Amino acid sequence: MLELKNISFGVDDDGKNKEIIRDISLTIPDGKVVVVTGPNGGGKSTLARLIAGIEKPDSGKIIFNGLDITDKSITERARLGIGFAFQQPVRFKGIQVLDLLRLAKGKNMPVSAACEYLSAVGLCARDYIDREVNSSLSGGELKRIEIATVLAKASSLSIFDEPEAGIDLWSFNNLIEVFEGIRDRIEDSSIMIISHQERILNIADEIIVLKDGQVTEHGAKEEVLPDLIGTASMVSACKMAAPRKEGEEEC
Repeated sequence: MLELKNISFGVDDDGKNKEIIRDISLTIPDGKVVVVTGPNGGGKSTLARLIAGIEKPDSGKIIFNGLDITDKSITERARLGIGFAFQQPVRFKGIQVLDLLRLAKGKNMPVSAACEYLSAVGLCARDYIDREVNSSLSGGELKRIEIATVLAKASSLSIFDEPEAGIDLWSFNNLIEVFEGIRDRIEDSSIMIISHQERILNIADEIIVLKDGQVTEHGAKEEVLPDLIGTASMVSACKMAAPRKEGEEEC
């Protein structure tokens, strides 16, 4: 279980502190899919980066499975069971997909096991296991390989920052199937997804709405989603319809 207690975070803006996250307190329970949504600039990605340890809060505490991890590094949090998938997956020239999965697993797992993780995200293992993680892979392929590494790591809490960004509609449809599969297998682990997409919101157990750095709504999907769909200022129609392609302008 993850607990945020009075978390605040700001950045320097021409000598003044600009608050991005404002005194947030919330709990991400075990065994749940939690989707964080809200308008652009509301602090969603910053919240994910604070949990992963990429950024450090100015005040407040982050408690993970009873342990205060506020001052722990990204590596320490990863070892404790927090996985993070970037909005734009990182390319690793010279590293093969098999190597990346083994690094995520933390041990020299057999090829057959690596192939299972690739199959779980809808990739034909024999076509990808020896591929280099470079520019020859599309955004959708990279996204699914990154999700495969998160699966291999078997994190207690897996965080996905706008997984639909930069991929085409076909890849997005496959991505939804992947998340639905993960949802059915998570048991005691939890998934946190930053997203505007209605289809991703629909697989959530809980939805958190973040606006101006504050939680404005947090509850079961059945309670929160109807209001979101009916509020144009919160989720625009174009964002709910389909993900943006790489290079396409945001709504």
